[in-house]
Amino acid sequence: MKLRTIDGQYGVAQLAADAPIPNWINGPGFSAIIRSDDELTLICDQDRIPATVTSERDWACFRSIGPFAFEETGIVAALVTPISAAGIGVFVVCTFDGEHILVPQKHLAEVEDLLTENGHHFIQTDPAPPR
Repeated sequence: MKLRTIDGQYGVAQLAADAPIPNWINGPGFSAIIRSDDELTLICDQDRIPATVTSERDWACFRSIGPFAFEETGIVAALVTPISAAGIGVFVVCTFDGEHILVPQKHLAEVEDLLTENGHHFIQTDPAPPR
């Protein structure tokens, strides 16, 4: 699978389920907004997250290069299994065309090596997806 590292250091923030989406989520780079019945999770550049917000910081991000068919199986497992087997935490956000995988920044080089050893390939640029 082709993968690309996303620049930046990311934070995963937690707000109340009924909280409005804050303006600080907006900005360049990868971000995600996930609302569930019991919380609002926001992922973005950690420098945009106020210090008063509950968050986990110092995450690096890489992504799979899709698109992939929705019914295709094993994509997330192929990425997460080697990372988890090495005892490294992982946070996954799936998008329409691929997966964004967050790992602790301090383990990014190790994760890149693990995935390369497992047959994946990191590329420098993200080619435009076919439409």
